[in-house]
Amino acid sequence: MDLEAISGAATVALTSTVVFLLIAKTWNAVSRTIGSTPSFSDRIMHEAAQGFRDELDRLTCSQSTYLSAVLVFLTLFFSAYLLRAEILFAGYPSWQINLQLGLSALVSGYAVLCLVKIARARYQIKFLRDANIAVGHQLQQLSGEDTRVFHDVGTSAGVVDHVIIGQKGLYAINVVARRSGKRAQARLRDNAIQYSNSKLSQSIIDITAKTTRLQKEFREILGHNVRVRSVIALPGWDIGEQPKADHLLVNERNLAMLSGWKDQSDYLMNEDVAALQKELKSRCARG
Repeated sequence: MDLEAISGAATVALTSTVVFLLIAKTWNAVSRTIGSTPSFSDRIMHEAAQGFRDELDRLTCSQSTYLSAVLVFLTLFFSAYLLRAEILFAGYPSWQINLQLGLSALVSGYAVLCLVKIARARYQIKFLRDANIAVGHQLQQLSGEDTRVFHDVGTSAGVVDHVIIGQKGLYAINVVARRSGKRAQARLRDNAIQYSNSKLSQSIIDITAKTTRLQKEFREILGHNVRVRSVIALPGWDIGEQPKADHLLVNERNLAMLSGWKDQSDYLMNEDVAALQKELKSRCARG
């Protein structure tokens, strides 16, 4: 293959692809801005794993854009090569042709790297989304006339994945998504999660901080102390014995056991439940 022909075709294809990417990225940004607020937003609440759903949609859109750009580049490259686009650069010195070819290779490599990075991030986000949805759907079974489940509850210390508010207590459920193997077991020891298939442990300091902050915010709303019990859900893992602690470790199959983890001192008055549910309805609305 002629180097000048390759360089000319690559330059034409690359220039057109860059223009295509700029237009596509701009359109995606405008679409997200204009269509970010759904209809009836004050009535639509966060679903389970809402943050991960939104991030997965963003990554999927970005991945589709890059894949389309690859297709555009290949189509234009072969078209320009067959149509002898090198005549557009006739008379250019060889060093400039080599520079154009090198730049095309560099940009193409960067685009492939971005595509691989997006694909890996999308794979991980999809797993996190599915883990949170599995827990969220199981929690819906605990909903009742006086008990509500809220998802993706924001606090100044971070987002709590799920919050249960009812007359018999308050629960903050945070999901720890980690891929498990066969007969994989997890247990809670000294404010860290220990896994049977790894010598490493995972700190739960951030979970403690979010739960503590949520409890403080609830106290400010009600004007008196309340207790928010911390539940950590590990979908797909078997749960080993755990000592009495400030956290309850569960999986998606035995989530119902959290309803028995309570004390009469945790019970709330009807007006307290109504006030907290009203606050989270406002906080978790999509608007």
